[in-house]
Amino acid sequence: MPDKGGFIMKEYTGDKIRNVAIVGHGGAGTTSVTEALLYRSGAISRMCKVEDGATTTDYEPEEIKRKVSVNATLAPVEWRDTKINFIDTPGFADFVAEVKGAFRAVDSALIVVCATSGVQVGTEQCWKLAEEAGLPRIIFVNKMDRENADFDSILDNLRGKFGKHVLPLQLPLGKEENFQGIIDLYKMKAYRTNGNGSDEIEIPDEYKEAAAAAHEKMVEAAVEADDDCMMRYLEGEEISDEEIMKCLIKGIRQAIIYPMLCGSAYKNIGLGRLMNAIIDFTYPAILNDYIVMDKETGEEEVRDANAPMAALVFKTTSDPFVGRLSYFRVFSGSIKADSVVYNSRREEEERIANIFTMRGKAQIPMKQVPAGDIGVVAKLQYTSTGDTLCDKNSEVEFPPINFPLPMYTRAIYPKKKGDEDKIMSALNRLMDEDPTIIVTKNPVTKETLISGMGDQHIDIIMERMQRKFGVEAVLKAPIIEYRETIRGSAEVEGKHKKQSGGHGQYGHVVIKMEPLPPGGGFEFVDKIFGGAVPRQYIPAVEKGMREAMEKGILAGYPVVDMRITLLDGSYHTVDSSEMAFKTASNIAFKKAMEQCKPVLLEPIYSLNVTCADSMMGDVIGDLNSKRGRILGMQSVEDGLSVVNAQVPYAEISEYAVDLRAITQGQGTFEMKFDHYEDVPPKMAEKIIAEHKEA
Repeated sequence: MPDKGGFIMKEYTGDKIRNVAIVGHGGAGTTSVTEALLYRSGAISRMCKVEDGATTTDYEPEEIKRKVSVNATLAPVEWRDTKINFIDTPGFADFVAEVKGAFRAVDSALIVVCATSGVQVGTEQCWKLAEEAGLPRIIFVNKMDRENADFDSILDNLRGKFGKHVLPLQLPLGKEENFQGIIDLYKMKAYRTNGNGSDEIEIPDEYKEAAAAAHEKMVEAAVEADDDCMMRYLEGEEISDEEIMKCLIKGIRQAIIYPMLCGSAYKNIGLGRLMNAIIDFTYPAILNDYIVMDKETGEEEVRDANAPMAALVFKTTSDPFVGRLSYFRVFSGSIKADSVVYNSRREEEERIANIFTMRGKAQIPMKQVPAGDIGVVAKLQYTSTGDTLCDKNSEVEFPPINFPLPMYTRAIYPKKKGDEDKIMSALNRLMDEDPTIIVTKNPVTKETLISGMGDQHIDIIMERMQRKFGVEAVLKAPIIEYRETIRGSAEVEGKHKKQSGGHGQYGHVVIKMEPLPPGGGFEFVDKIFGGAVPRQYIPAVEKGMREAMEKGILAGYPVVDMRITLLDGSYHTVDSSEMAFKTASNIAFKKAMEQCKPVLLEPIYSLNVTCADSMMGDVIGDLNSKRGRILGMQSVEDGLSVVNAQVPYAEISEYAVDLRAITQGQGTFEMKFDHYEDVPPKMAEKIIAEHKEA
């Protein structure tokens, strides 16, 4: 049945479905490769460039404006009687949540590498995430038609980063602008491009020697995946082509061989053979067992595609016209249109009306989504990203998707007065879409804080909020929660005496103010004897002190860590009142604080920074320049180290941006509040002066 865009897609069973995430460093060409695969398969009739802002998978205004992907976008194709669900993912670290979600829905990763730039920061991050997810990987070297494209140096680069198991299955035919096809090392044939296809030819003489040597290495690597074949090979026995293919399939699916292919998305070279490799080498969608938790027993259970229906929602978006869209991968059973499913995490039933797949923003209707396939449904009432849809009679729950913690925080203010509620409503909808957005309210500063993965991420959230929900906001650096305390002791009196017509006002207290250790909070001690201050007024004295502590005398910040002892006082039988004693307390508090050596305190955060060993010196130098104290360093796996430090928050409110610049996007960090410390005198003077001016 054709959709609004005229697309037709027949129904496929799980053995005829492949799910592949297309990943790589920003600029390596993941979107261009996706567009070329769509065109080569006949899914689209015209191939567009990212620069033109008209590609199938980069259709959001924020993507068109920046010419980079910010969403994981579904793009199914049909090839050799097989459905391949490609998911084009962003290449920038700010949008890593999209990659993590996509990796839970697919069975393999296609890693796109630029033929001139080679392995970059994003390549390594995607590789690591794929490794954590246990996904087989196929490497596609894109842009082989570019000036300075060098297949051999890229191979060395890949092996240097990812080990000797990177295995070329192709060689380029021609170089740079003369790149015209590929040499298949399994079939030992060359394929020269002829438009949207290729002609099979004999390997040209100048490539025969290199191809033969590469073929031999391919056979050696392949037989290592099978002990029997390897023994026979070492004994000099010839291994048949069929056995070599079986060894390659086994090695690739077990992620001990990483096949390396090449081509050019721009020139439409190598795309058909890339889809052949995906079909031949990667897992059919229903071959992968999966792990769930049985809700009844609470124990983990390994299931296969024949188990009762279970699906994972891996992505949620809000469409201005259709409403909320939930993307799900069915692992067993099937989900049919006009049916009811059970959300085991929310313990709610959901009505499934129409189901469809998406190709970019175009909907393609489906009657059902079988085991192994990916589908989309609109307007689910309770479901969000990470939820499990299952059979109510067989309740299970998938392990949660572990999204990274946000690292960049801004305070958000409405552009127009009265838009606060609209902003919160819009942010709640956006948090549904993106689990790496966290919105909190600071009870001390009264600011609404929005946290994300970086400045680009937050900027895009603001643009989406305006476009989708018609509300504008202003971002500011969060107010730093300074505190005030004292370092000395003093005894003072506070007297409030006011006479006017009728009753006057009279309150009089004598107090002692003294410091408490850090974290001591506030203690109020009553040492009144003989009724100098009547019992009914003592709570008012304490209340007056607590209210006075809300705004210190230096810069108006809350006061902490002190003990106030009520020593003495006096009262008037007619003119004394709770209000008079509160006022007297306030006077005494300010006088005492002036005499008790008041100081300004700043929040100190614990910071754990993970970076490459080679960048540790730069990271430590930067933290030292931020008044940081280095507490320790330790090596972790794969040439990475963790730096532990304590740093004033005033110096690291932009640390996500700073660290990205220092480490070329490779560094990550976690931080949490630790304690308060005195602000250095010169800085304190500046903060106090700014407060007085304000």
